[in-house]
Amino acid sequence: MNRSKSNKRKDLYAEAGVDIEAGNRFVDRIKPIVQRTQTPGVITNIGGFAGLFSLHVQHVKNPVLVSSTDGVGTKLKVAFMLDKHDTVGLDLVAMCVNDIVVQGASPLFFLDYISMGHLDEKKAVDIVKGIATGCMEAKCSLIGGETAEMPGFYAKDEYDLAGFVVGMADNEELLDGSEIAVGHRLIGIGSSGLHSNGYSLVRRIFFDELKMSVLDHVPEFGRTLGEELLEPTRIYARTISNLRRDFHIYGISHITGGGLIDNPPRILPSRCKAVIDTNAWIPHPVFQYIKKAGNVSDPDMLRTFNNGLGMLIVVNEEETDEVLLRLKAMGEAAYSIGCVEAREEDEDAVQFLGLET
Repeated sequence: MNRSKSNKRKDLYAEAGVDIEAGNRFVDRIKPIVQRTQTPGVITNIGGFAGLFSLHVQHVKNPVLVSSTDGVGTKLKVAFMLDKHDTVGLDLVAMCVNDIVVQGASPLFFLDYISMGHLDEKKAVDIVKGIATGCMEAKCSLIGGETAEMPGFYAKDEYDLAGFVVGMADNEELLDGSEIAVGHRLIGIGSSGLHSNGYSLVRRIFFDELKMSVLDHVPEFGRTLGEELLEPTRIYARTISNLRRDFHIYGISHITGGGLIDNPPRILPSRCKAVIDTNAWIPHPVFQYIKKAGNVSDPDMLRTFNNGLGMLIVVNEEETDEVLLRLKAMGEAAYSIGCVEAREEDEDAVQFLGLET
């Protein structure tokens, strides 16, 4: 169901489970929500066949478009359990945007795809509200999307989401990690919790093994299990933009699926390794709870979750303290967590200090 108007009345298609009139009502309801996200460059309003964005308003000397796509994964199952849908859209934006800001790009516009067995207008509006909130936080425009009704495809009251972001960077300012060198320092920027990774394991531990409910109050979390698990993913676009104005950032790694084991090597030169002191920060209680209650090993924790760090940035030693002060002034939890050292051929790209043996 393209987000466009239609004069077609209910017919056999509606009887088959696809309500075009409901789709039109939905488009009307989300128009003012979407308009709040618009930035200079947006040409079209929602409802056309495609979203248009002018690049002439972007003052970039040698522009490169940077894009990414992602979803929310099985975190959606928690939203279904709580029947709460106004934050997963923010997760959707965050997972896409964080992947392009680490390349040095500023987000320009966002597209979403929402697919349901039957269009629930209230649920869909709540989802779009979350997406719009994320777009405003990332300073990008929601310029279009697709809402699909697929009767018989999803379990009752379930849906899926996908997001697509396009940003821009100056070719001379792209970040690929090639400047990272021995002696550089590693700074970890705090996450808001689990973000949107590892939920298949999380659900198995909490719901299958521990037999907990999303409504259970967990003293360690200071709130219910459901509230903890639905905590939205942090969006780091403004934070990274602020840092790059005044400091030389040599590389940034989004600590997403694959955790601290698989993501830092994506930016490290082949002859470098990241040495990370796991005692340099205290993970959120949710990670400690999962590790203990689920009897999860350190390697599995480090590969599955962000363990309290949403971003890892590489700076020179001389600017480390100033970068930490700037991050804390912006309200970010930030930690000096290690350094870059020379890597031998038979060594792993990431070495951890302080792990239990």
